[in-house]
Amino acid sequence: MSARLASLYRHPVKGFTPERVPEAQLRAGQHFPHDRLFAVEDGPSGFDPAAPGHVSKWRFAVLAKLGELARVRTRYDEAAGVFHVESAGVRPLAADLGCDAGRQALADWLQAYLGEAASGPLRVVAHGAGHRFMDHPQGYVSLINLESVRDLEQRLGAPVDPRRFRANLYVEGLEPWSELDLLGATLRIGEATLSGTRPIVRCMATHVHPETGERDLDVAGALHAHYGHVFCGLYLRVKADGAVREGDPVSVR
Repeated sequence: MSARLASLYRHPVKGFTPERVPEAQLRAGQHFPHDRLFAVEDGPSGFDPAAPGHVSKWRFAVLAKLGELARVRTRYDEAAGVFHVESAGVRPLAADLGCDAGRQALADWLQAYLGEAASGPLRVVAHGAGHRFMDHPQGYVSLINLESVRDLEQRLGAPVDPRRFRANLYVEGLEPWSELDLLGATLRIGEATLSGTRPIVRCMATHVHPETGERDLDVAGALHAHYGHVFCGLYLRVKADGAVREGDPVSVR
């Protein structure tokens, strides 16, 4: 089977629901569109929108700390800037994240939902000057090789939902774990050209089931036990503009 792009996802608010999209327009040197535009401080983070810089994910409401977030369902209307959020037993909310009132409404909703699980106070912070709330400063676009996930499933004897890895691009047809050999390599995905920058280190966020919020699988421990590392996936940098769509061919130069 030749390699192809199986699916694409964005995460408009860091730590929340992966949102599947059929296509995206990638721009050279830029992040995946509408990905990690916002984050929710769980207590003061030190993030300054006027001088945005990288801040550890542990300062925000993320799955690694709060598995309950997996049970929240979200949708982002980028044209209106409205973030829709809901969970069983909680009144849904549509918040305009482009204004202070909308960001405060989302923080209040999350505080009521999380209760004492949050360290708090919660505050929604927005991107600025091209900043995105990535786990690593070089995390422009993230890729998961589905053949690597399937190999891990075979080692574990249990299913592993690829959404645990919260990537932008999910590719199938590559050799298992071959993505870890693509540092500095050039990839052609659809109409876009990208280069591999660094493997992605996995943490406790992957231990959380993306539907139930339960910590039911020690993915990081399994990676170390079976492969001697805790990598799964590859960060990419966009070298040349282009559209990427589900089903597009993937090639390595």
